[in-house]
Amino acid sequence: MAHFETFEELEIYKLARVQCQEIWKIIITTNLQQDYKLRDQINGSSGSVMDNIAEGFGRGGNREFIQFLGYSRGSNNETRAQLQRCFDREHISKETFKVLYKESEILNKQISKFMNYLKKSERKGFKYD
Repeated sequence: MAHFETFEELEIYKLARVQCQEIWKIIITTNLQQDYKLRDQINGSSGSVMDNIAEGFGRGGNREFIQFLGYSRGSNNETRAQLQRCFDREHISKETFKVLYKESEILNKQISKFMNYLKKSERKGFKYD
């Protein structure tokens, strides 16, 4: 896949991992830990961003990878919506919300750019090599 040996090398994966870690820090340090449904949803969706990048990469073909990147972008949007709920319920400050929301927007743009790159790539994926 695009000169990368592992999914961990991908910048989008690194960004998704940082986001997931930041969400976890909020969960364990705020009253979000008592908002069980929202806590579980945002923990799951932020993890799903990473997981879909990894799974799509592992499929070995650009077409499937693009499909999983779409799922990843969807999970990222879900995480952003849940960040809004966290802010509305006063689990996080306005400053924290703004930072995390902006980082999530950047991640979405990076995923979209990578999807476009794969669509234009002449290489179909490592399973075709």
